[in-house]
Parts: sequence; C-alpha cells; structure tokens
Amino acid sequence: MDDIYPSRHAKVAEFLPRLDPVVHSDWNEDAPISMSQAEQFDRDGYLVLENLFSDEEVTFLQREAGKLLSDPHALEEETVISEPESREIRSIFRIHAQSPVIARLAADQRLADVARFLLDDEVYIHQSRLNYKPGFQGKEFYWHSDFETWHVEDGMPRMRALSMSVLLAENTPHNGPLMLVPGSHHSFLTCVGETPEDHYRTSLKRQEYGVPDEDSLAELAHQHGIVAPTGKPGSVVIFDCNIMHGSNGNITPFPRANAFLVYNAVSNRLVTPFGVDKPRPEFIAARGEPQPIVPVSGPLAEEVLI
Repeated sequence: MDDIYPSRHAKVAEFLPRLDPVVHSDWNEDAPISMSQAEQFDRDGYLVLENLFSDEEVTFLQREAGKLLSDPHALEEETVISEPESREIRSIFRIHAQSPVIARLAADQRLADVARFLLDDEVYIHQSRLNYKPGFQGKEFYWHSDFETWHVEDGMPRMRALSMSVLLAENTPHNGPLMLVPGSHHSFLTCVGETPEDHYRTSLKRQEYGVPDEDSLAELAHQHGIVAPTGKPGSVVIFDCNIMHGSNGNITPFPRANAFLVYNAVSNRLVTPFGVDKPRPEFIAARGEPQPIVPVSGPLAEEVLI
C-alpha cells in the first residue's frame, strides 16, 4: 500500500496536505449531532458534548475507575503503565476488554452513533485506556498527533478515526486538562528520527520519537492558538485523529481521570506498519479482523452490562 503520509524518514519536518475528509458523512436531520456541531468538528477538529450521562451513570463510571485503579494486579500486567519516575498508574490499556462497564460505555449509542456518523462507517475500538493523572505527581503528555504514531507504528492507513475522552473527574484549567491546537488537523506534520525497536516500551511513559519539532509546533500555535476544554465529570471531548494535542503536568491536589476510547472505521483496519518492522502489541492497537460495535441504548447500570 502506498504511504500517502510518510513520516520519520526525512531529516527535516514538513507539513503535508490532508488527503482525507474530517467529517465523512453529509449532515442530515437524523444525525446524532447538530449541524453546527458537525461544522465545528470539521473546522476545529474537536467537539465537547455535555450532559450525555446522568449523575447516577457518572457515579457508576467513577466507581468502576476507582476499582480498576485500586487493584492493578487483577489486570493484565502489560496493560498497566506507570509514571516515568514513580509507581503511580498513568494508564491502563485495553480497558474495554478488561472491564464490562467500559465495554458497555464503548458500545453506548450516545457515543458509538456519533463515531459512526463522523466516520460514515461501522466502527470498532482501535485502542482504549483509562488515563489517570494523580494530584501532585501526574506528568505531562507531550504534544503529538495520534495518527502519526498510529500510521507509522500500527499501520493505520487513513485519517478515518477519532478519540473520545469521557471525563471521570472535573477537568479544570489547573489540573492538566487536555490541550488542543484547533485547526491543526487540516495538515499532516511529519516527524524526524528513526523509530527504535519496541519503542512502545518507553513511549507509553514518555514519548521521545514521533513528537513534532518545536519550530513547527510554534508555527501551529501562532496560527491557530491553543484551547483547553474543561468540564464536569461525564463531559465527552471528541477529537480528530490528526489534531495536535497534549497536556501539562498536574501539580494541584486534584486528580484528573478519563476513559479514553479510540473508534476506527472498519474500512480503515490496520495493515503493515508504515515505518517500523514490527507492529505494536495488540493491547495498544487492535489488529486482525475488526469486530464492529453494535450500539446499545439505555442507561449505564449494573443490571444492563453486556
């Protein structure tokens, strides 16, 4: 397959044109989001949905997150990633396969239908994780485009994927919220530096390859600005696979947590990676025959778990 988004090959970074749509469907009155929301996602590359879940549903999700974080030994060992300089949990990967609650969340019609509309296809979970940024100790996530890594290291062919961050704690301007460069998704910024073997073993803690150069980042920031969507627990931040994003460290006493779900179009299933010899493990990037999500309606509650 031709590589239309080559990265980590040249000695100098460059901006390449985006060759894929952002919103793949034409809006209609039956769409799960409004026309203005679809236009915002197309223009800015992100969207915040509020009040999707009831207080009881949010409490249910928070209780599950607390249970998972309190007993990491009950999980698949390789999926639990700690902070670079401590044993604090940073992320738990493949969480939808280890938690029936998160599996039900990923299939929830309120999320899955939005993903299916924006991508105009059946969807499956490419990656899922529980992100946790503890008070005082939570480290930053450096600037990056997810697609650059998913393309180079996983073999995702095209920009037909998106992420949903379901906030499980209040995100304030102070506790290391997600930061985005709106509009940056309209071009593809290549990265420099050859990818080391088994790069994921270090990149999940601190990424040093597949990160943009500072001059290009400054150009994007001066051109588009930086936003940091905040919100109460239960808010959902949806963002395009190619938008430049990151987050600061958390030096407040208030932890930040979110359930992170990556929906990929079934037609965009992974192929041979475009920049490494060996793809990343299954717990980071789902390979093989995709299992399309069948959206489920109704409240999130113990008695309706799938």
